[in-house]
Amino acid sequence: MSIVVFVPGNIVGKYGTRICPAFFLSIPYTCLPVWAGFRIYNHPSENYNYPPKVIQEVQAKDLLRRPFDLILVVCLLLATGFCLFRGLIALDCPAELCRLYTQLQEPYLKDPAAYPKIQMLAYLFYSVPYYVIALYGLVVPGCSWMPDITLIHAGGLAQDHAGYFQESGLAPNQLQGRLMNVVFLCVSEEMAQFSHIGASLHARTAYVYRVPEEAKILFLALNIAYGVLPQLLAYRCIYKPEFFIKTKADEKVE
Repeated sequence: MSIVVFVPGNIVGKYGTRICPAFFLSIPYTCLPVWAGFRIYNHPSENYNYPPKVIQEVQAKDLLRRPFDLILVVCLLLATGFCLFRGLIALDCPAELCRLYTQLQEPYLKDPAAYPKIQMLAYLFYSVPYYVIALYGLVVPGCSWMPDITLIHAGGLAQDHAGYFQESGLAPNQLQGRLMNVVFLCVSEEMAQFSHIGASLHARTAYVYRVPEEAKILFLALNIAYGVLPQLLAYRCIYKPEFFIKTKADEKVE
């Protein structure tokens, strides 16, 4: 996501009049995530070595009997609201609550550099649909696409998730191909999120757009929690994938 914020921000922000030829070096980099995404989805489906009885027992549990999933669902709902709210601020919503938030909590959202606005719009149109899909996947069993999309959204690296794939029973040849693709998957939301945190606090950001001293703790808590949530969800989907494995009955229905 960092390149999605960087390139449009350079064009529409206050630096748009100073674009030089070096700017176009970023264009090929935008093609890399697309290529990696196609490579991932063209790979064969994973073969998990879980007994059918274990899968059926896990998938028979409703959400209230899966406390970690329940916590993730609540967090995803809160994150969706947070994305929608900051997206409205980026769209210059005149509501009093939006004005107070930018004045007292995140004035950086109004920075004329346009990077924060582009980032909030990316969250609005990229993360919100993903969160809705992820909510569905956490409630309805057998959504075999959940580990893939959570990994893409989290922007995971191979060394972070190799152990998860192995413990999930992924075949070695599929593991190698999947990890090679994930290495090149440059859609990390967290990189952009923590860049946003740093820019909001950086001394070179104009004082009027920096986070007020009294709001720093809440600002950091909200934004770090928002950045960590996709990683926790990816961890849950890859480390314990039984709920997302399609049973033979589901495959016959399809």
